[in-house]
Amino acid sequence: MRPEVLYPLFAPVRSLPGVGAQLETTLTRLAGSRVLDLLWHLPVTIVERRRLASLADAGAGPVILSLRIDEHEAPRSPRHPYRVWCSDDSGNTTALVFFHARPDYLQRVLPPGEVRLVSGVLDRYGETAQITHPDYIVGADEADSIPQIETIYPLATGLSGKVLRRLVGAALQRAPALDEWLDPALVRQRGWPHWRDALALLHAPADATVLEPTSLPRCRLAYDELLANQLALAVMRGHLKRQPGRALRGDGRLRRRLLASLPFPLTAAQTAAAAEIDTDMQAPTRMLRLLQGDVGSGKTVVALLAMLAAVETGAQAVLMAPTELLARQHGETLGRFAKSLGLTAAVLTGREKGAPRERLLTALAEGTINIVVGTHALFQESVAFADLALVVIDEQHRFGVHQRLSLAGKGAAADVLVMTATPIPRTLMLAAYGDLDVSRLEEKPPGRTPIVTRAIPLDRLEEVVAAVGRSLARGDRVYWVCPLVSVSETLDVAAAEERFATLHESFGDRVGLLHGRMSAAEKDKTMAAFVAGRIAVLVATTVIEVGVDVPEATVMVIEHAERFGLAQLHQLRGRVGRGEGQSSCLLLYAPPLTATAHARLAILRETDDGFRIAEEDLRLRGAGELLGVRQSGLPTFRVADLAAHADLLPIARDDVQLILGRDPDLESPRGRALRTLLYLFERDAAVGYLRSG
Repeated sequence: MRPEVLYPLFAPVRSLPGVGAQLETTLTRLAGSRVLDLLWHLPVTIVERRRLASLADAGAGPVILSLRIDEHEAPRSPRHPYRVWCSDDSGNTTALVFFHARPDYLQRVLPPGEVRLVSGVLDRYGETAQITHPDYIVGADEADSIPQIETIYPLATGLSGKVLRRLVGAALQRAPALDEWLDPALVRQRGWPHWRDALALLHAPADATVLEPTSLPRCRLAYDELLANQLALAVMRGHLKRQPGRALRGDGRLRRRLLASLPFPLTAAQTAAAAEIDTDMQAPTRMLRLLQGDVGSGKTVVALLAMLAAVETGAQAVLMAPTELLARQHGETLGRFAKSLGLTAAVLTGREKGAPRERLLTALAEGTINIVVGTHALFQESVAFADLALVVIDEQHRFGVHQRLSLAGKGAAADVLVMTATPIPRTLMLAAYGDLDVSRLEEKPPGRTPIVTRAIPLDRLEEVVAAVGRSLARGDRVYWVCPLVSVSETLDVAAAEERFATLHESFGDRVGLLHGRMSAAEKDKTMAAFVAGRIAVLVATTVIEVGVDVPEATVMVIEHAERFGLAQLHQLRGRVGRGEGQSSCLLLYAPPLTATAHARLAILRETDDGFRIAEEDLRLRGAGELLGVRQSGLPTFRVADLAAHADLLPIARDDVQLILGRDPDLESPRGRALRTLLYLFERDAAVGYLRSG
């Protein structure tokens, strides 16, 4: 249960003075629904105002001026602004400009003949100096009421900076004094303030450097958040490891037959990964291992070997995929292998309904199905297994920790193997998984030809279409990826439906369309036609980003490539180059490119090493965008920036190992403070595992 000392921070924002229903909705959309969310909503910059004696001294920028109000000029129509003309002591004039003004209010605060201190951003409109919508208008004797330094926050429509600053100040008043959870030696060594002092410094910075990611207050709070993250992961992993496991010692008969049937030998990396997984499965403790491979590195075979090891003992194995498209593709691949080995494999997704679903569930519960592939449907309570021993989760970054554990809980001491074809930077992997056992596949199977990658401006689109025509004449198949499904009024980028229509004019019914808004049956039908060759050009959105395997596809066209992240571009490129022929990837971009977009495309042309690409993507974009964090199982950070604070993460991991080594139940004074830290950063589930042992 959350400590009482934190109750004020977890109170709704409507508990703050002056927050009604409409403002509550706006604040919730911007930052969150609790008082604490306002504390984590940090300013992005500051305004430093200069107090000037004369307009003649003023350049463009934030200023404070003493002005005499000369004349009000009402607009000729509502579309024009209201102007108030003013002058300084030297007779220099300026206009205060207001759109959608209330004249009675302006007459009251800016009475002609009076002197007012006015603060705002001075700029020029033609020859006229003007301040549009001043920040402050006060009497000549109220200079102290205009702050010289003011924080600027990200805002939402209907919320002014002034109101948000007042509410953040009220939230800071509720921040309690909490016992220190950090090692005093680390605090002294780093020169870090207490957590509450760090918040106060960030919300009222003395200068702009305080808001830098490397400032002492920001690093302090970032470390707090990373420590909570690593502590929660370690506690949850410890809980899983403490559960009684089962030693799975298969006799190897199925695995030997599989390896003998493959048209190629395993790579050294595949052999090593399979051995590591087998060692874990034979141990009496539960396996929790990450299998990380680059695009096309052969993870599926390694996962199948692990599943066969479980089946050799008479148990069942399950493979979990993030999308129905990927689940069905895995089902087809594994189904062929299973049939050749005399095993039964099945697919379970949300599409299975009625009597067929009931028959499948009965077979699972009775144990007549050895291997099942599925989507989120596997989490449902109605799904039961006769003896589930291994859970394999593909494209792991799309599932959260709780989903992993809930699926593992369907088996008696089931081992868990999570695998991703999206190479994850080491920093991000540590944040997502903690100190997890990892097997990496860094080499491709033999016989794969490197993909030729070219960046081409969009004004050469006709040339690209002609090149696609030549590829089709050779019997090749082509992916054409667009960033949107349909034409957008706000974004001038390619839409899959529009591109499908234009390519259909050139190539007729050999062009197909695939996107996320289509029904599962439509997607299956289109994909099957592409696999069979009835469709030769597949226009698609990023629904084909992971797992789709069509060896005959040799050309990947990515339209508006500048709008995709590096890791995503690498994944899309990995859909080709799976056969023996030469493949190519054409990155179509709309000039001019930003420096970041230019760097992104240059790296992709330089290398096909997914691990290097992932590190560069983290550097260029930051962790928040890298894998679509908010839609994934990766942690979201409010203060920490994994690109800027990467050096703090291993320190937090080592600190956690020391803490749990000395105080595994967090019962010491520092341990109790760390429990509060877990609640503060909403890692409540970990405290529950501490309680339950």
